[in-house]
Amino acid sequence: MSTAVASPDRPLALTTDEELLDDLVRLAAAAGVVLDVVTEPAGVRRTWSTAPLVLVGADASAALARAAPMHRPGVVVVGRSPQISHWRNAVELGADLVVSLPEQEADLVDRLADAAEGISREAATICVIGGRGGAGATTLATALAVTATSERLSVMLVDGDLLGGGIDLMLGGEHIHGLRWPDLVSTEGRVSAAALRAALPQMDELVVLSWDRGDVVAASAEAMRAVLAAARRASDLVVVDLPRHLDEAAAAALANCTTALLVVPAELRATASAARVAAVLTPRAPDVRLVVRGPGPAGLDGELIAHTLGLPLAAQLPPEPGLEGLLEQGIAPASSGKGPLATFTRRFLAELMSTRSAAA
Repeated sequence: MSTAVASPDRPLALTTDEELLDDLVRLAAAAGVVLDVVTEPAGVRRTWSTAPLVLVGADASAALARAAPMHRPGVVVVGRSPQISHWRNAVELGADLVVSLPEQEADLVDRLADAAEGISREAATICVIGGRGGAGATTLATALAVTATSERLSVMLVDGDLLGGGIDLMLGGEHIHGLRWPDLVSTEGRVSAAALRAALPQMDELVVLSWDRGDVVAASAEAMRAVLAAARRASDLVVVDLPRHLDEAAAAALANCTTALLVVPAELRATASAARVAAVLTPRAPDVRLVVRGPGPAGLDGELIAHTLGLPLAAQLPPEPGLEGLLEQGIAPASSGKGPLATFTRRFLAELMSTRSAAA
């Protein structure tokens, strides 16, 4: 479907194959996108550098490669069956991907939808879990989200603990209107990133998906995957608070995280309990680190606990006077920007985001 005036905001498609064009238009419509379509390589010049995505039909890929346009990200070669020539032309064009239809239609719809939402990369995702009950995982997860928001990052805080009472309570936002998990427990497939952010409660610029205080209705693994995929597309950072006993939704979150933080008080029994949790975490998460809260009654050292658990030590946090009282008042942890939690979360997030930027 060709447009009279090319738009730099629309994905660009180059093909002379009418059957392929019909498919591209159909898939674009499924993603809520209108295509700019051209039939000659010269036609791509108008929006080649500005279009959020360029779809090059396999029929036109050789001719476009000969025209030698400037390499740019977001170029996809689309054909009906994978052939060596398609890959060769894709390499010459600097294309990101070769898509074969109809087998990879869902992948192409996702690419088109991402282009419509202006998404170029997915957010880092941190899962936080306690080594024993009351370890302080929810407090740390909330502090990470609050600190990241204060650093002007776009953040989504996701409550993955069905029996935790609702993480919105820790932010004093239980009365703020918006969707909670019970509204999303049956979600499947792709969720609009922009629509999700707009529908969730926002607490001082922090977007939060919490459980409520109603009937217990577990989220499916599919719902967690769909919500986190949208959250990662809509944010710079996603923080997920997880229960110690992993249900299928929590396991799905771990499988999609960047880093997992295991929070352990500096106690012997807590360390023994955390060893069991660590054994569950390490096969599921790509990067598991330890946060030790001290001091403990027996003077256990964070390095010793880390060695015992076989995990890298992210931090040993000293006690924070007055924290419990602030939490009871609905004042979010680290919101003052002072104290051990705020200091650690600033440092940890700076290192994480710097590492991701260097790898991009």
